[in-house]
Amino acid sequence: MKLIRFGEPGKEKTGVIIDNKRYDTSAFGEDYGEDFFGSDGLSRLATFIKTSKLPQVGDGVRLGSPVARPSKLICIGLNYVDHAKETNATPPAEPVIFMKATTAIVGPNDDIIIPKNSVKTDWEVELAIVIGKKASYVDEADAMDYVAGYVLHNDVSEREFQLERGGTWDKGKGCDTFAPIGPFLATPDEIPDPHNLRLWLKLNGNMMQDGTTANFIFDIPHLIAYTSRFMTLLAGDIISTGTPAGVGLGMKPNVYLKPGDLIELGIDGLGEAKQELKAYS
Repeated sequence: MKLIRFGEPGKEKTGVIIDNKRYDTSAFGEDYGEDFFGSDGLSRLATFIKTSKLPQVGDGVRLGSPVARPSKLICIGLNYVDHAKETNATPPAEPVIFMKATTAIVGPNDDIIIPKNSVKTDWEVELAIVIGKKASYVDEADAMDYVAGYVLHNDVSEREFQLERGGTWDKGKGCDTFAPIGPFLATPDEIPDPHNLRLWLKLNGNMMQDGTTANFIFDIPHLIAYTSRFMTLLAGDIISTGTPAGVGLGMKPNVYLKPGDLIELGIDGLGEAKQELKAYS
């Protein structure tokens, strides 16, 4: 299945994509969040779809994040060797974990707001995993059983806030609008091999990132098992798996985002998204 949420920000309804058409599933009565994923919601939704006449949703209707605000949005840093090298970082011996504020989550085509006083806002196309059930101290061999689906994520980053202001990375990662997610969540049956997906990002029509998840340093089972040693993962939580080379920080000279810039990005099987940069006001 491909799950969507659509409508005005904060008032999204649930839906699905079937044969490239959008349908409203709000009569199912549950949002796509922790309770839904943690109570076999995907199976129950599949049964509902088979037995219901679903209203169609117009192509022009705004899409929100396909996952209602999760308890955690966890990110993995430096998970591609080429990205570590371009930022002059040593490829890590263990996964680098940081958090993005869940208030950063927006829809896939919503504007990205450059924060007040920012001069180094950057982009990062990433594959993200949605957790399907409560996970703690998961064995790597069982880790894929905890995946509800996959989503496209732009891990927008303010590099000065992240790297030059002291402390951890989080304050350069969690600004409002810094986590566009979607257009849809694809369940695992839609993505036969998440470790062989092309992911790409364009800035103003120019290809900046063009990589593959085949180049992960740490694969998805390892990331789920490893993260679950340090925190309980709840259904609906998101783990973003890192970005390949091609970010603005890695260019010489550096390239950073400015008002009016247009980002387009996509991942095989997970659709495409488009975001315009706007100044804070």
